[in-house]
Amino acid sequence: MADRRGLLLILSSPSGAGKSTLAKRLMAWDPTVRFSVSATTRAPRPGEEDGREYYFKSRAEFETMVATGEMLEHAEVFGNFYGSPRGPVETAMRDGRDTLFDIDWQGGQQIRNSALGRDVVSIFILPPSIAALESRLRSRAQDSDEVIAGRMAKSRDEISHWAEYDYVLINDDLDTTFGNLLTILQSERMRRDRQPQLSDFVRGLNKEFETR
Repeated sequence: MADRRGLLLILSSPSGAGKSTLAKRLMAWDPTVRFSVSATTRAPRPGEEDGREYYFKSRAEFETMVATGEMLEHAEVFGNFYGSPRGPVETAMRDGRDTLFDIDWQGGQQIRNSALGRDVVSIFILPPSIAALESRLRSRAQDSDEVIAGRMAKSRDEISHWAEYDYVLINDDLDTTFGNLLTILQSERMRRDRQPQLSDFVRGLNKEFETR
């Protein structure tokens, strides 16, 4: 038996608030953290491998997984389904490994309402200001003005869901925010109900009392 049960760590934020950077830092800090690989009904792109970038499923396979409760969350995007398979997450939990989800508030809500909801730790990342958020998006030099305007419009709706999360971090300094993220993770790992071996340990202590 693993020393503890793995948890489901949800990171959400508006685009540009630093969520992906924090996720990469976390997995570099602890390589045992498993990044949740999504399933999708879209066709593989050149160089993509099943089980690495995505689990590629037919529409019928995906719909069956949803109907039988094998998806923790799912959504349809531009005519294709995307979702988080339950099986690999449960295996990681039994092995004492945490699973990291880089998803929006809707996906996070579905996972919190799933059968594994009690093992969820959800964190929302806020930018220090809207001006800083837009500046970060523009500094990427990847998107057109039209795309950036769309992301900014969407960010208002995403930020409105901040109060649904267990923790909220304001990312005004990346190093400080990452340190706070680690504090949350380490504290949640030590929760009594995530350490199944404690019952046996305490029984052993009581036996010691009886033999004194």
